[in-house]
This record gives sequence, C-alpha cells and structure tokens, in this order.
Amino acid sequence: MNMVTDKGSTYVEQKVIKPRLCVNCGACVGLCGYYGAFKGRVVKLDNCELNDGRCYAYCPRTPTDKERIFSKFFDRNDILPEIGPYRGIYMTRAVDDKIRAKSQHGGTVTALMKLAFEEGFIDAAVLTQSDGGLNPEGNLATTPEDVTKCSGSSFQISPTLSVLNQALKDKKYKKIGVVGTPCKNLAVYKMKLNLIETNDENANKIGLVIGLFCGWGLDWRGEEKTVSDRVAIDDVEHIDIPPSKYKMMQIKTKTKKKDIEIPLEEIYPIINESCAYCDDFTAEFSDLSVGGARTNKGWEYDRGWNQIIVRTKEGEELLKIAKERKVLEFKDVEAQNLSKLKKAHLNKRKNAVRNIDRKK
Repeated sequence: MNMVTDKGSTYVEQKVIKPRLCVNCGACVGLCGYYGAFKGRVVKLDNCELNDGRCYAYCPRTPTDKERIFSKFFDRNDILPEIGPYRGIYMTRAVDDKIRAKSQHGGTVTALMKLAFEEGFIDAAVLTQSDGGLNPEGNLATTPEDVTKCSGSSFQISPTLSVLNQALKDKKYKKIGVVGTPCKNLAVYKMKLNLIETNDENANKIGLVIGLFCGWGLDWRGEEKTVSDRVAIDDVEHIDIPPSKYKMMQIKTKTKKKDIEIPLEEIYPIINESCAYCDDFTAEFSDLSVGGARTNKGWEYDRGWNQIIVRTKEGEELLKIAKERKVLEFKDVEAQNLSKLKKAHLNKRKNAVRNIDRKK
C-alpha cells in the first residue's frame, strides 16, 4: 500500500482498524454507509473506491499535522510545550447541588454546557449518555434539560462522533457543541481543518468544544464481564476510579449500601490496546478541558470538584459568565497543580512514543 496516495478506507482498515489502533470515536461512522460501530468496535462494512476520503481525513489515528491545527484554531502565544494551549487553570464545581448529585465529580461540564445553550454559544450539543457508566452511546442534546440526562462518565469509549456527523447535515443546527475525550476532540479539530469545499463545509458549524482528561478507556466486553461478575449490570449506579494510590475501581450500586471495590490489577488487563498510543492526557484540542480535582489535601477533599484548563478566548468568555451568574463555584488552585498536570501530560506522551516504537 502506498501511504502517500492512499488516503481512503483501505488505509483506515489496514493501518488503523486491523492493528487495533482504532479508538472507537465514531468519526468515520455516519459519513457514508461503509462503516458501522457496535460494542466498542468500529468495522468496515463494505469496500469504498475513494483514495481520498473523510474517514482518513478525520481519523485521530491517521497522520496528523498538529502544528497546523494549533496555528489555525489557537493563539500561538498561548501554547505551552508541555500541555498545549493554556490561558489559565481553575478549580470549580456546579453551584446547583442537583447537577452535582448526578455528575461524575463536580458537575462542571454539565453546568457549562447548559449555560452554553442559555447564552447562545451553541444550539445543539453532542454528548455521551450511559447507564451508570456502562454501555455509553452518543446523544444529541437540543435543550439545556437534555444536557442533564448525559451527566456522569463512562470508562468505555463510545462512537459519539457518529452523532456529530449526522447533526452536521441538519440545516437547523448552526452551532453544535461537543464534549469528548482527547482522541475524539482531535478528530473534531481534524473535521474543522479538512472542510470538503466541493461538497459541504458543515464542520464550520462546530461550536464550543469541551475536553475531558483521560488516562485510558476500557474494553467494552472486558469491563462488562468484570463488573457483572460482582453485581447485576442494571444495579450499577456509578463507576469511578479514585487516584492511583487507592489502586481500585469503585462501583456504587442502587441497592447495596457499601461500594464495591475492584483491584486495579484486574482493570489494567482490560484497558483498550489503542489507548497505549495516545499522547494526550488533558485534551489539548478544546476550548476548555476538565478533569477531576487533585490537591495535596487528599481525595476526600478533592472529591466533588473539578480542575479546568482554559485554552481559548471563547472558553475564557464562557467561564467568566459562569462565575458572574454563579453557575460555578470557584476555589483557590494550589500552586503546584499546573506543574502536576504538565508532568502527567508529558508522562502520557512519553509512554505513547515508547509504545509506538514497540508497535513498529
């Protein structure tokens, strides 16, 4: 295969899907009838004769000129080599305790996306909805109320961007927001970069992009089996992984009073192989990036709070409105937080380079 001229589905199948580099983001699903997704896997359904397709152009695992993306969509003066675009770091949580009760941690993302609707930043949002953290699927929110239904996170990666592909074709949406993990957001920015002028420029309708910090995702079937060995799937209310020193996955159920704890030794073997080659921990390609809070005061203090990196002027503007309207509560950020994030981000990047070399 000629890696220079073949930029179509054959490349994606042979160089991404078969070697298990696919992240199941869904960027190639819904563009045409040649790809489908089910239970954590993207599959090629039929042969396509195009040598230059959007599946190749959008895939986060095909060759990517990241510097070109940074230059086009971010202020070059904001780029930090260790962590990408950076305009500030904050510690926040939703003021609304009902939002916090349904959230993974502090409810910051839910509160911000609802506010983005109310303030006209977006008129639709591509989100991920799951049942207690399992079986996630893409969801198109069209009202602030729809956003709340998608609160919480999942360690299984869903092909959420297939929903974005469909929404971009709908003429009634003009500014579509996206919430995604680093791999999904890279695909979103590749969509914004590679407009199909002879066909459409729908990706110009992508609005606010919020990123989620991500260390890795889990194999769908592996996580389902690991969880179902201990509790009925429909009894799962919430799944979380505390800081690494706790060495466990935590499952909160609807019926049991005590949380179920699974040692991380049982979780590591079911990490998606594709995650070993990801070099982005903090979702560099975003307007705002959000993760769980981490301070020297410990998990019980941090639980229920988020840390948020501002990357663009638009993200900065939305966060300012959130503070003025008391949508988010803010607290002081410890001096070492940014350096800790830089270290974590660089460690993931180094591990990715090492693993890519081994894969070659």
